[in-house]
Amino acid sequence: MLPYAPGDAGVERIGGNQGLPNQRTIVPEETSSLSYLLSIAQWSPLHAVILLVIAQRILELRLSKRNEKRLRERGAVEVGADHYPAIVTLHVLWFAGMIVEVVLLTRSINPFWPALLAILLLAQWLRYWAIRSLGPSWTTRVLVVPKSRPVTNGPYRYLRHPNYIVVATELFVLPVMFGAYVTAVTVTIINAILLLIRIRAENRAWRAIGKGG
Repeated sequence: MLPYAPGDAGVERIGGNQGLPNQRTIVPEETSSLSYLLSIAQWSPLHAVILLVIAQRILELRLSKRNEKRLRERGAVEVGADHYPAIVTLHVLWFAGMIVEVVLLTRSINPFWPALLAILLLAQWLRYWAIRSLGPSWTTRVLVVPKSRPVTNGPYRYLRHPNYIVVATELFVLPVMFGAYVTAVTVTIINAILLLIRIRAENRAWRAIGKGG
């Protein structure tokens, strides 16, 4: 008699059970695979930071959509819409790349993670200072209301593009903290190219639509 039906998917384990040394039990394949991935990935509570950043991105997109609607009602003109999908795709692949490296390539947490985490927290402080300073003008897109002026208060008093500095910092530091070095370097290079395109488009828009930039 077969230990399990031919159609059953599972991992066969042989061991003693109730005094029967040759009795075989089947562990569901899904459970075994999940346990295997969790074991090789060297998970720790620190990995929850990745989930928190994902949640943060979702909440920020909701805020951006709300502000975008209000700006368009005021006649805002969007620039750089052609490269916006590339930016979104890059951020999705950034998360995917980190997860793949941690799970499949069994990356270990960087021994300097406390310093890296401190840099990330500092970046978050700068991010929300920038968002608060921009108020209803903050979006993930480049929207310029005709005859309006760029914001010059808050961090914009000292930095031209503080939010872009935050994003560049995150894209590099977070993967490095979890040993995802391939993702960190690759995404940083691509992001630098996209930011160069975006900043040029933004500056042109302020000169042509707004009042300087």
